[in-house]
Amino acid sequence: MSGTLYGVGLGPGDPELVTVKAARLIAAADVIAYHSARHGRSIARGIAEPYLREGQIEEQLIYPVTTETTDHPGGYEGAIAEFYDDAAQRLAAHLAAGRDVVLLAEGDPLFFSSYMHMHKRISEQFDCHIVPGVTSISAACAALGLPLVEGDDVLSVLPGTLPPAELAERLRRGDAAAIMKVSRHAADVQDALKQAGRYEDAHYVERASTPQQRTAPLGDVDPIDVPYMSMVVVPGVEAARPAVARDGSGDGELSTGRVDVVGLGPAGRDWLTPQAMATLAAADELVGYGPYLERVPPNPRQRRHPSDNRVESERAEFALELARRGRRVAVVSSGDPGVFAMASAVLEVAAETRYADVPVAIVPGVTAAQAVASRAGAPLGHDYAVISLSDRLKPWTVVADRLRAAARADLAIAIYNPASRTRRAQIADARSLLLELRAPTTPVVIGRAVGTDEQLVTITTLAELDPEMIDMRCLLIIGSSQTTTVEHADGRRVVFTPRRYPGS
Repeated sequence: MSGTLYGVGLGPGDPELVTVKAARLIAAADVIAYHSARHGRSIARGIAEPYLREGQIEEQLIYPVTTETTDHPGGYEGAIAEFYDDAAQRLAAHLAAGRDVVLLAEGDPLFFSSYMHMHKRISEQFDCHIVPGVTSISAACAALGLPLVEGDDVLSVLPGTLPPAELAERLRRGDAAAIMKVSRHAADVQDALKQAGRYEDAHYVERASTPQQRTAPLGDVDPIDVPYMSMVVVPGVEAARPAVARDGSGDGELSTGRVDVVGLGPAGRDWLTPQAMATLAAADELVGYGPYLERVPPNPRQRRHPSDNRVESERAEFALELARRGRRVAVVSSGDPGVFAMASAVLEVAAETRYADVPVAIVPGVTAAQAVASRAGAPLGHDYAVISLSDRLKPWTVVADRLRAAARADLAIAIYNPASRTRRAQIADARSLLLELRAPTTPVVIGRAVGTDEQLVTITTLAELDPEMIDMRCLLIIGSSQTTTVEHADGRRVVFTPRRYPGS
């Protein structure tokens, strides 16, 4: 069986930036191959040395020529091509004998690397696998602590071996640039950057990630002293733009934050959408009813502002004021914020002129009605109404009229806020009212604390509904004339409302 050739990227120079996979393959290989100049020193072998083991075969591929002249009849190109052909034959002999070969490459094997010349010559005969590595560009930017591209910036990777006029033209046309192969061409690279008007934006990095790492503005670099392991980095326009201070500092004007009204769903993390999780994670300030805030994991970076459940307008105003001071605020609601919750309260206050510049977004959540329905089956499978029995913000006569209208329209009804410690009469009155218009056998689903460890789902009928078992943690679903309860052989009961209505 033939061996496998692995082109293994070693990263920019720091042995700790070698990937776990690369280290494993290096240690396991029968043959370790690497390139070097005629002096015999190999940067690649030096990086990989901590991962080598005794007894491995080493194939040192020594370039016949680097920068000097050659008497080869084909000149430099001919000498290098012949060298690659000979090197490929040496590696192929090991592969044919069943030995796995790791060919070491600084940075990434397919990014200005000698590995690709072996790959082109060997891959049609033997299995070849590439192990990517951290590129020198990534290491250079990390050394500078400098963003390279952001937003719509376009990155150009340019060899410093280009003629200065061509290099300057490419720099003029582009955004961000990483100029490699600088070394002997450093003076030409400096000249090209001056021609392109980008000299002041350029940063120099040599031997990135190694103990000999050096960074400097390009203007401070003597082109005579530039080593092979060096590059020039020019950030893109957006990446180089300074960040806008969120607290208003820097321009003397008040900076505007934002308010996101976030639905937490009916219970724990399993009911939270990815969008809601991301919005909560990005917030500076968390505002909401105390028990709901407790459902958000604490983060010492964030400030939490709990309040009573009966101060929605004040809570909304507080959140908007925080946003006016440049803060990113998440106002939390149980379930969906647009269903009997904080979305309308925040938007109502945000409509005032003083908050016209504060962005407000609504992040939806799984509603209590959806959660309870899912636990019983599909009682909301057809048209349905959503009604709150609370008469704190509207008179009971309005609630009663809406219940009658929904019942006459033969809609299933999801009932929010059915009862509390002080509101006990409403659920009994609602039951009596609905019995005037609905059959006593109408299915009723009572969902209490759905999604929590205290979850209890009860399936009963309108006639058998006991108001005493209802509290503020409950949501009721009253079926329509078409809602059906099915009892399975194992005792499970499922409630659903067919999508097709009689007469359709």
